[in-house]
Amino acid sequence: MFGSYAAELLKLRNRGAVWVLGGAGLALSLTFGYLLPYLGYVTGDANPQTQGVTPEQVLAGVLPEAVVANTIGGFAIFAGALALVLGALVVGGEYGWGTLKTLLTQRPGRLTVLGAQLLALATVLAGWVLAIFAACALAGMGIALIEDAPMTWPAAADLATGLAGGWLVLVTWGLAGALLATLFRGVALPIGLGVVWILGVETLLAGVVASVLPDLQVVADALPGVNAGSLVYAVTQAAPGQLPPGVTDAVTGTRAVLTLLCYAAVFIAVTAVTLRRRDVA
Repeated sequence: MFGSYAAELLKLRNRGAVWVLGGAGLALSLTFGYLLPYLGYVTGDANPQTQGVTPEQVLAGVLPEAVVANTIGGFAIFAGALALVLGALVVGGEYGWGTLKTLLTQRPGRLTVLGAQLLALATVLAGWVLAIFAACALAGMGIALIEDAPMTWPAAADLATGLAGGWLVLVTWGLAGALLATLFRGVALPIGLGVVWILGVETLLAGVVASVLPDLQVVADALPGVNAGSLVYAVTQAAPGQLPPGVTDAVTGTRAVLTLLCYAAVFIAVTAVTLRRRDVA
């Protein structure tokens, strides 16, 4: 297992798409978490990040104390979609290259190979979370120095909770991408379906239920995106201002964690059963 895991990490490290996706997530976090709010604070112009918020609150939102919110604020939708794409690439790439059959003729069994792939995926996503946090922390420190503002950091427990919650969100979407790649034996279709679901279908369903079919709210509250957004809301403690896309208080943080863990377990189980029982050609 360790050898397969090391091999998967080596492949991901040398794969350009992994770095591009990670860089895109980092750029989005810095742009919407720091650049646009700080420009609004400096110029006094309103934007979606500063509308209805006092200048003092805008500045507080880009200081080190808000680093957790700025790190994982976009995980519910944008970074989640990137994680789903990565999950599809990790598993579906073997189908596209035609290398899965060759891989399975070697010593590792199917479930060993899949376990190594999913573990490598979770490791890379942990690296994404830490990299985004480091970049956001540096951005907050820079703004605090420029504005001569207090450099107060979140408590260690809050920091750990926030990063762990963000990682759980990304892993859940990454496992969803891996499942779709296994079901459709490829990359393009799983990515298309997954991204459309995250960015459009789930948001539309939640909106329709809230406005037209309130009796089905229990169904909407069980969707993975709603629970991902609720977990982000819970660990960021609802900072002032307009919430990032996908972030909601639909369910409690505890329920969101349990629901995402259930989704992750189901995604892993269905992926394993499908790979174990079906022809991989």
